[in-house]
Amino acid sequence: MRSIWNGAISFGLVSIPIKLVNATESHSISFRQIHTEDNGRIRYRKVCELEDREVSQAEIGKGYEDADGTIIPISDDDLSHLPIPTARTIEIVAFVPADRIDPLQMDAAYYLAASGAPAAKPYTLLREALNRSNKVAIAKYALRGRERLGMLRVVGDAIAMHGLLWPDEVRAPEGVAPDVDVTVRDKELDLADALMDTLGEVELEDLHDEYREALEEVIAAKAAGETPPEAPEPAAGGKVLDLMAALEKSVRAARESRGEEPAPTEEAGVRPLARGRATPKETGGKKSTSTAAKKTAAKKTTAAKTTAKTAAKKTTAAKTTAKSTAAKTTEKKTPAKKTPAKKTATRKRSA
Repeated sequence: MRSIWNGAISFGLVSIPIKLVNATESHSISFRQIHTEDNGRIRYRKVCELEDREVSQAEIGKGYEDADGTIIPISDDDLSHLPIPTARTIEIVAFVPADRIDPLQMDAAYYLAASGAPAAKPYTLLREALNRSNKVAIAKYALRGRERLGMLRVVGDAIAMHGLLWPDEVRAPEGVAPDVDVTVRDKELDLADALMDTLGEVELEDLHDEYREALEEVIAAKAAGETPPEAPEPAAGGKVLDLMAALEKSVRAARESRGEEPAPTEEAGVRPLARGRATPKETGGKKSTSTAAKKTAAKKTTAAKTTAKTAAKKTTAAKTTAKSTAAKTTEKKTPAKKTPAKKTATRKRSA
């Protein structure tokens, strides 16, 4: 890894020569600006206003513009001789518990590499001291034209430094939280806890940038003259569930995704919110409503059974009438000798 800064760590009378190297790298895909008609590159040229010509990077320096527009040139040599101890030194000013550092202050991360064999012993000493104390070091250093705040901690066998924002660079969260009174019930908290437990932990190494991967597929398809893959259809918007139902469904889905048996709970569904003033005993109201529903259902069932019985009686009567009519018709057409037999048969059927 290429170093971006050379200097030393200083605490007390101990000095450790080090090199600063980036601890992170960006894998984001960058684009060029082009002329849409012919794909020609759009470039920004560095032009001197006085000479009206383009200048090379070697001709470009730094300058401070005063209030009246005057430019005061500042060279790298001027910056390297600033009258502060942190010009080429990471000066440790304190050792504090790690939980004293607000994550909001975290900025860029670097590795501090020991510079040469003489740095091995003091470097290891500082690393082991930080390990044993379970503390981090707060330091000041100068980089890219300004003094900065940093935090040193141990990562594996190396010492890492996180750039920190100055305390006055972190804005207070005023006006961010809801300004209305909200009551969270214990059951809602229990379900939230269950959801957190069910989701569990994750190996950060398993997480990856799906947006970048999809973008690479589009670029590869365009380069090959193929049609880029289409985005999947967005999920259809479902009905709005109340908070309890949403939590219950989330817990159930998380357990199913982990191959666990879902806990026996009520089926989550749409729960219309009560309008107007709520009754003092909400549970009692629900029971009354349920009882009324059961009674109504029972009445409907009884009415249905009665209607069915009536229909059955009408059907039986219709059959009996039809049989009687058929018997009379047969009696008229049959000779007299067979009449007694038919009457007997009719009586038997009637019986």
